[in-house]
Amino acid sequence: MFTGIIQSTGTIVDLKPSGGDLRLRIQTGKLDLSDVQSGDSIAVNGVCLTAVELPGDGFWADVSGETLGKTCVGQWSKGQSVNLEKALTPTTRLGGHLVSGHVDGIGEVINRWDDARSVRFKIKVPDSLAKYISQKGSVCVDGISLTVNAVKGAVFELNIVPHTLQETIMNAYGQGTRLNIEVDLLARYLERLMLGDRAADPDAGLSMEFLQEHGFIR
Repeated sequence: MFTGIIQSTGTIVDLKPSGGDLRLRIQTGKLDLSDVQSGDSIAVNGVCLTAVELPGDGFWADVSGETLGKTCVGQWSKGQSVNLEKALTPTTRLGGHLVSGHVDGIGEVINRWDDARSVRFKIKVPDSLAKYISQKGSVCVDGISLTVNAVKGAVFELNIVPHTLQETIMNAYGQGTRLNIEVDLLARYLERLMLGDRAADPDAGLSMEFLQEHGFIR
């Protein structure tokens, strides 16, 4: 688990495709690795990866075909900057929100503009994720815990302050940038819980009829 508070930015320095999977090496910059061991988890742009080797200035990680298919990892290249966060501990301050490092889908920046000293972004997500994103709710974008300022359909808006722009890779975002999106854990679990006993049905899902029948809407 993570908090979505970025601890450092790093650099991808090597990518080695292997039998449909990928092994990559990341230099971790100012991230303190003194308490990291082989097998520990580190979030890279919001993707929970396992450190399998620690050469001193960073780590190697293996990326499965499942992860390549669900995230932006397959589009990464040498020299690219990435957001980094070590897994939280029982004494970690929860400055953001609970983040699993399991990406739900890929979003895309459709607009960026300045607003005083902040920068505002509009981001479009797959239609299947729109129901999990709400105004003033939490969303994780490339591993960053952020507050949704506005939402309309499958497009939501963010207001990013100068500190976040400086400490993460967000200042490099422009129209067309593709991003890893993780929706709020509570929203995801709540949808499943609302199915009740129907959750065992492989074809079960929430519908307007279901919500009306059970008194959630009128």
